[in-house]
Amino acid sequence: MSNTTRIGSSGIEIAPLALGGNVFGWTADRDDSFAVLDAFLAGGGDLVDTADGYSHWAPGHTGGESETIIGEWLAAGRSRDSVVIATKVSTHPEFAGLAGDNVRAAAEASLRRLGTDRIDLYYAHFDDPETPLEETVAAFSSLVDAGKVRAIGVSNYTAERIAEWFRIAREGGYHLPVALQPHYNLVERDFETNGLREAAEREGLAVFPYFSLAKGFLAGKYRDSAAGSAPGASPRAGEALDYLDERGRAVLAALDDVAAAHEAPVAAVSLAWLRAQPTVAAPIASARNTEQLTALLASLSLELGSEEIESLTAASA
Repeated sequence: MSNTTRIGSSGIEIAPLALGGNVFGWTADRDDSFAVLDAFLAGGGDLVDTADGYSHWAPGHTGGESETIIGEWLAAGRSRDSVVIATKVSTHPEFAGLAGDNVRAAAEASLRRLGTDRIDLYYAHFDDPETPLEETVAAFSSLVDAGKVRAIGVSNYTAERIAEWFRIAREGGYHLPVALQPHYNLVERDFETNGLREAAEREGLAVFPYFSLAKGFLAGKYRDSAAGSAPGASPRAGEALDYLDERGRAVLAALDDVAAAHEAPVAAVSLAWLRAQPTVAAPIASARNTEQLTALLASLSLELGSEEIESLTAASA
């Protein structure tokens, strides 16, 4: 495996694993977040994925906490050029939706929190049916023209709306998206059949699946014995347990077999399967501490055989 992959046609090269920043300032405090970010870079990673809305859902939070922590981490002596930063717009309570003026204002706010002059990859986080798509497409393109954004991505869009975005962009001479962020993992495979993978193949989009580990289930954390009851269980433990049915147990058994053959963590196998899928550039996974990060980084050097990939695919069918 090449140790880098390209984000679509952007020319931006990254290691094939993205660190999810949703936990920074939420379930990972400032010190733990700094330690995870440092260890991620030291372990060969470079793409950090966040959003302006993280973590507005937590009591006492207003949004922007994750970006702020990343900005403070950069300001504490880290090289901006050593990290590729992806962030998103539409869910911050003060910058909701994708109206043109809002997209531009939200980008400026993200740049301030991140303490940087550019966003490497800027996503439309959720489609905004209240705003004409032409307005959103033009606003994103203008940020590229202004040098504030290097590349454009879309997240949580349908295949039909992605096609419409590209049609508008081509007709208007706007910059085209280069990345797609869908919900996709071994137990959530709608991406393969709902037109999104076809759209990614057609437009050359680099795919960055979120919830790559199905909220911890595909890390093997939640099983029949005392699943999710361990001290310090993730806030998502209950949701992860929803996967613990007959199919989920079959997937875990297949993961265990492959993990044992490679003496690798189950999480690393899950991420390696995802990375091997067509159009996927890098799965996104988050870690609350450096102990959790170790299993994620192990996926960077894990190459699965075709029979192993097929066995995992079959188990999750």
